[in-house]
Amino acid sequence: MILNKESSGSRWRTRPDGLDKVSGKLQYLTDMTVDGMLVGRVLRSHHTHARILSIRTWKALEIPGVHAVLTHEDVPGLNGFGIAHPHQPVFCSDRVRYTGDAIAAIAADNDEIAEYALSLIEVDYELLPLLDDPEEAMKMDAILLHAEGNVLHHTKYRKGEPEVVFKDCCHIAEETYWTPRQMHTYMETEGGLFIPEDNGRLTVYSATQHGLMDRIQLSRILDIPQEDIRVISSPIGGSFGGKDELNVQPYGALLALRTRRPVRLHNSRAESVRAGLKRHPMKITMRTGCDDEGKIIAHQVRIISDTGAYATLGAEVLNFATEHVMGPYRIDHVEVEGFAVYTNNGVSGEFRGFGGNQAIFALEGQIDRLAEQLQIDPWELRRRNLREYGDLGPLGQEIAQTDGAFQVWEALSNSKLMDADDSRLISKDQHMRNNEPWIVTGTGAAIAMHGAGLGYGIPDPAGGRLKLAIDGKIEAIFGYEEFGQGLIATMEQMLMEQYGFGADDIRIIIGDTDVVPDSGSSTASRATSMMWMALKRLHPEFTATLLEAAASLSNIGIEGLRIGPGGIWKLDEEVLVSYSELARGLTEPIVCETKFNYPTTPHPRVGAHFLYTYSAIAVRVEVNLLTGRVRITDQFHVVAAGPVANPQGYLGQIEGGSSMAVGFTLSEDAVMSEGNYLTKNLDTYLVPTIIDMNGKIEVQAIEDLPDHDTYGPRGIGEIGSVHLAPAVASAVFHAVGKRVSRLPIEPESLQETPFIPHKAVKIHAG
Repeated sequence: MILNKESSGSRWRTRPDGLDKVSGKLQYLTDMTVDGMLVGRVLRSHHTHARILSIRTWKALEIPGVHAVLTHEDVPGLNGFGIAHPHQPVFCSDRVRYTGDAIAAIAADNDEIAEYALSLIEVDYELLPLLDDPEEAMKMDAILLHAEGNVLHHTKYRKGEPEVVFKDCCHIAEETYWTPRQMHTYMETEGGLFIPEDNGRLTVYSATQHGLMDRIQLSRILDIPQEDIRVISSPIGGSFGGKDELNVQPYGALLALRTRRPVRLHNSRAESVRAGLKRHPMKITMRTGCDDEGKIIAHQVRIISDTGAYATLGAEVLNFATEHVMGPYRIDHVEVEGFAVYTNNGVSGEFRGFGGNQAIFALEGQIDRLAEQLQIDPWELRRRNLREYGDLGPLGQEIAQTDGAFQVWEALSNSKLMDADDSRLISKDQHMRNNEPWIVTGTGAAIAMHGAGLGYGIPDPAGGRLKLAIDGKIEAIFGYEEFGQGLIATMEQMLMEQYGFGADDIRIIIGDTDVVPDSGSSTASRATSMMWMALKRLHPEFTATLLEAAASLSNIGIEGLRIGPGGIWKLDEEVLVSYSELARGLTEPIVCETKFNYPTTPHPRVGAHFLYTYSAIAVRVEVNLLTGRVRITDQFHVVAAGPVANPQGYLGQIEGGSSMAVGFTLSEDAVMSEGNYLTKNLDTYLVPTIIDMNGKIEVQAIEDLPDHDTYGPRGIGEIGSVHLAPAVASAVFHAVGKRVSRLPIEPESLQETPFIPHKAVKIHAG
């Protein structure tokens, strides 16, 4: 199935939220205002690492129009937050560990007063030694950033005897790979509106990927019951993992409860850069060996991940990277060791791909380097080492079995970009564009196996509710958030196709902790799978109950009725009872609910995944030898993720993920020096634009699943982003003869490297 509007036919529909978004009518959470609203602001540290000697706020409190100035002394409950490890201070009391650390918060009548009052807060510091290099932080004599040490998390996986087997390898590739600190660059920065209600409750309108988790954390901080907090979390102007963790919520909530007034708090872009999460920069050293037939027999990996000043989900990201440095390959002798390390750099956390991007860039680079030593086609080398149906997962765990790896390999082999007559390793003259000899081209490819869900050992609840409302609407009620990923459109499509409802029959309710069940987090490519499974579970009971109610009203047997657009139909004739009529005829509403957990492996491997999406990508690039700039002209993605629930959303996720990967590969790096961001805003941070994405992107979906598979669609929110970097690196090598081991690719390195002709081999040996 090639995804485009023509191939998808009637399933290609206008997104329910699309018109309001493109017209600017949609009100995001940070657009909201109410009468009597105050403005909130946060004072953050001027230093990367220092001891706090004193905090003086009295001058700020004396300013007319200032209604509250809060510090650590004003936190009634836990002065800390973090999904997995709640140790990031709401307000620092004795020490700051990075320049985003919060010292105080102000509520004032307007922005000008709030900013002026912030400038009057006096903080005395004693500077402490700076740790901005994770390897330096791991040394025995390094100053401790946290009492438990500077290593947040240590992973270790071993299978076989790699050190012994390396002696028998005919070829060994050794390389160290470096990946950047990347910004999420969502259009809506962190913010929200916080309203204390007359009944003593607090309503929080704030961008988050997991409102129920926010409510738990706020309950601890505010020292009030969860039931007294309502979190409304949709719609969001982008997240990509960056709003999974608390950001402004503690400050807005504390100020609102202190002043008993609504408080709006919205980060500027500069403050978002300073305090917001980033992708973990990693240093990955690999040693990979094979026999003379290209069978990979030994693989050693060392990962060092800079998690910054606090944990957030740094340990879980490292777990994911540890699993994915082995990828879709059968390797009998493996040793992987990883370290997530605290530094005084900005906090690294959740980001689309969740450690997979870094791991796959390094792993696929190793395959290409071994292929060069063997002088065989890199794509053929991948085939020789792919996991087969029935194999265990990367960590030796049981996984849901599919043919996805071979399916995407074969489909990409037959694509135009991988044509056997279009060799990637050809002479310089054949590479050059006729009228612009300084432009050379190359083609590269990569493959990925990417886990979905939170992994073994992490609570991963799911569930949903269907209800026939009093006005006749079919309400689908789920605890998810819409942050641009097309969740509403996908759920609507599922309800129409699985149940037979019309679009006008449906009301989708999400992102409101007062009314939704616990469906788990809207993260880790899990929401589509869980919605599909929940609706499948609900289908028998809900449809049977609707049909039975209609049968009792119409005196027609249930076997003569069916669900359809507008109401209950008399088989193929016409609507017999509308949903509105059905609702009015009921003595009590029809409500069905399901609760279950995301599928996990039965093998106790912490963080190991059970469901995987497989994808292969080929890209063609142009390299300008005068400027060193790389331009991607063609992308072909093959994705094996089960049934396509929403063609438009599917294509959008792959295109969106690939655009984010273009930045990761070619231009984006939130550079830090001595713990300070050199890139302080978006004016010097090079995010790909439509100009950079004007090449051709083609997506082929493989929908086949084994007959025994009951898990439905796999997540595709991340798979489009995880393997573009190694494919581009391969294409650059085939264009100019230079291996890339550091991202983003530095144009200077391609300017300085002359073209090195090398032996041509065919792209497709099979």
